[in-house]
Amino acid sequence: MIDAHQHFWQLSQPFNYGWLDAPALASIKRDFLPEHLEPLIQQTPIRRTIFVQTQHDLAENRWVLGLAERHPFIAGVVGWVDLASAACEDQLLEFTGHPKFVGVRHVTQDEPDDDFIIRPDVLRGLKVLEKHGVPFDLLFYVKHLRHVPALARHLPALPMVIDHLAKPRIKDRQTDDWLPHLRAAAAFPNVVCKLSGMVTEANWRHWTVADLKPYVQAALEAFGPERCMFGSDWPVCELTGSYHQVYEALVAALGPIRADEQRQIFGGTAARFYGLET
Repeated sequence: MIDAHQHFWQLSQPFNYGWLDAPALASIKRDFLPEHLEPLIQQTPIRRTIFVQTQHDLAENRWVLGLAERHPFIAGVVGWVDLASAACEDQLLEFTGHPKFVGVRHVTQDEPDDDFIIRPDVLRGLKVLEKHGVPFDLLFYVKHLRHVPALARHLPALPMVIDHLAKPRIKDRQTDDWLPHLRAAAAFPNVVCKLSGMVTEANWRHWTVADLKPYVQAALEAFGPERCMFGSDWPVCELTGSYHQVYEALVAALGPIRADEQRQIFGGTAARFYGLET
């Protein structure tokens, strides 16, 4: 069983962890490393994880690939390359030979231009990923979901995954601005969805499984279990719930599903999407 979305950071590394300075994030402004995660996954049926980038920095790719070599439970690393750069392909080729380099992500949600992901220079970079068969994580807010159909048409051979269901407004119990765009995205077979990051979009102090369930069920209906995957979003989830709580919350929100469907959500989809060795 696979956790398809987790992070590491170490404050002594020469990276930009400025986002952790926000007062609301004080409780996670400390080191989170493989030795902290491994005992947590062992309290669940999860046995392998996918690290997902936190930095627009090639050095983070190198650092985490080094961690993955020393910790076998890290099955893959989703890193970063500069999609808008003429050097994008050269950057990518540094990493594609590593067996645990499995994808690329850009923190699109923080770009001041809401149309960043469909800029011509960025699309050229995504074409490079498509050429080399490297999946791409879409870190979107709801407002960016409208771009998925255009991306999927332009890049039909590029596997793409929507991180955190595009962060719907769970705390406000809103779906009207999110669900039509999620369904439109799901119409494209090269797009899948991570059932991740939900507890931090809910009420941090008082969230319940019932708060998450409508969003989980909507994604499951739109994509099917063969295109949904579990992600803990650890250690960000620690702001409002433990690793075990997040795992159990998704199991409960999924409800009574078949064993083969559960195997897809908790491993099969991620293994296929990221091309993991079985």
